[in-house]
Amino acid sequence: MKRSIKTTADGSHTFHVTELGESYHSMHGAKQESLHVFINEGLRFLSLNNIRILETGFGTGLNAALTYMEAEKTGRKINYHSVELYPLNPSEYLQLNYFEKEDPFYEAFIRIHECRWNRNVHLSDFFSITKLRQNLLSCLFPGKYDLVYFDAFSPRSQPELWTEEIFKKVHNAMIPGAVLVTYCAKGKVRRNIEKSGLSVEKIPGPPGKREMIRAVKLS
Repeated sequence: MKRSIKTTADGSHTFHVTELGESYHSMHGAKQESLHVFINEGLRFLSLNNIRILETGFGTGLNAALTYMEAEKTGRKINYHSVELYPLNPSEYLQLNYFEKEDPFYEAFIRIHECRWNRNVHLSDFFSITKLRQNLLSCLFPGKYDLVYFDAFSPRSQPELWTEEIFKKVHNAMIPGAVLVTYCAKGKVRRNIEKSGLSVEKIPGPPGKREMIRAVKLS
């Protein structure tokens, strides 16, 4: 997979994938998109102190790093599982500018990337991570989850990852009361999420997107 680094509107980096003609994040702002969609409307929406998270698309590791930062600041314990088939190599992730080298969270960001795949790694008293180097289509999720960060590439470039079948698979891995958040609010995606059994709500999206989706497993 050929990737080139790009700077988004808020100054933070993303990678552009040549084959897909698509970037890992919104060009309106990578970091602010992740903070809005996954941290503000997902993690902070939950009141739990022990949270099991599934992420579909580890990508640049930004969501994981921001979640780690939230865990350290709040003392909430997070067990984080993330699926990724094409991880970045060190020459790529070392270019990313999400944290200055003097920032105490920079080291954690690098450690998150350096964690061995398919192993549970405890990075602190509040955060552990299992990175699954697998295809989302065939991956067997190793747990039940309170929160899902659905962050696959868009339905335009990877429609097979936004089907009713995929959302049913995710639904089955969620406990009652669990929440799914995603940046995509397209009508077909919303209908596929609803068909999986989740209750869907459209809420304001990050800069550049009018809406996003938050969905709840009611039972």
